[in-house]
Amino acid sequence: MKEECTSLSRISVAFDQPDLGGEELPLPGGGNTWQRFEALSRWAGSDLSLGRLAEGHVDALAILAEAGKTPADRAATYGVWAARARPGGTTARREVDGWHLSGTKAFCSGSVLIDRALITADTADGYQLFDIAVADQVTSIHPDSCPAVGMADSLSETLEFGGPPVTDEFVVGGPGFYLDRPGFWFGAVGVAACWFGGAAGLVDHLVASLDSSPSDLITTELGHAVAHVSAMRRVLRDAARDIDEDPTDSKGEARMRALEVRDTVHHAATHVLNHVASAGGARPLCHDREQAQRAADLYVYLAQHHGPHDAAELGRIAWDSRIWNS
Repeated sequence: MKEECTSLSRISVAFDQPDLGGEELPLPGGGNTWQRFEALSRWAGSDLSLGRLAEGHVDALAILAEAGKTPADRAATYGVWAARARPGGTTARREVDGWHLSGTKAFCSGSVLIDRALITADTADGYQLFDIAVADQVTSIHPDSCPAVGMADSLSETLEFGGPPVTDEFVVGGPGFYLDRPGFWFGAVGVAACWFGGAAGLVDHLVASLDSSPSDLITTELGHAVAHVSAMRRVLRDAARDIDEDPTDSKGEARMRALEVRDTVHHAATHVLNHVASAGGARPLCHDREQAQRAADLYVYLAQHHGPHDAAELGRIAWDSRIWNS
C-alpha cells in the first residue's frame, strides 16, 4: 500500500505541472508533435513508470479527440488498456440497457489508481473501444498478477471487469476504430519517445555520478551511449515532422514509419543499457537504487516491443513496396 500511495503522489504532482499537463500537450499531427514527444521523454527520463502512466493518459486524450469525443471528466486521469489475450480476454455484450463488459485484461497500467480508462473489448460487431470509469467497471485485481521489479510502479496488474452497463455515449469510434485510425501509429511513436527518455535518463545519471577524471574506458562507453541518445532524438524529431506534415496519413506512411522508428529506438536504447553498464560496472547497479531502478525499468519497458514480429512486418512491407532503399 505504501508503494501505491507513493506512485499516486508522483502521478498527481506530474500532472499538475502546466508544461506537462495532458490537455496542454499538443495533439499528434497538430503542428507541434515534437513538443509532445519531448514532454513524454522528459516524463520518462524522470521516472519510466511515471512516463508509462503519463503516456497512457495523453494517448487516451488524443484517441478521444480523434474520435470527436471529449473526456467524460476533464479532471480525470486516464489510461489505455488494450492488451489482447488469445483465448477469452475482455468482451462486451450489447443489451437493451447498454454494453456489459466482462472477462479479464492483463497489463492494465495504473490499475485502480487512475480514474478512467479506454478499454478494448471483443464484441459481436468487432473490436470496440469503451470509455469506462475504473471504479464502476473493475470488479477485482488478480493477486500477484504483475510481481515485477522493472516498471513495478506502473502497477500493470491483470483486472477483472463487470459492473453497470456502459451506455452508447461512452463507445469510442466504431468497430475497428482503435487499430485502424492513423493515430494508432502516431501513438506507437510516442511510446518510442518514452524509451528514448528512459535511455537518456540513464546516461544523464551516469554523467552526474562520474568523478572529475574518468578513465578512457569509461569515457569511451559514455561516448557510445551519447551517440545512441543523439541518434534517437534525431529519428524522433524527423518522425514528428513527418507526422505534422501528413496528420491524416494521406500518404499511407504512418505504419511503416512507426515500425522503423520503434525498431531503431529499441536497438539504440538496448545499446545504451549495455554501454552504461560497461561504463559504471556493477557498483551503480548494486549500490545506487535510483540508477538500478532506471536500468530495470528500461529493460522491462523495452520488452513491450514486439521485436521479431514487427521486424518481419517491416521487412514484408519493404519487400512488397520495394521502397526500402529509396
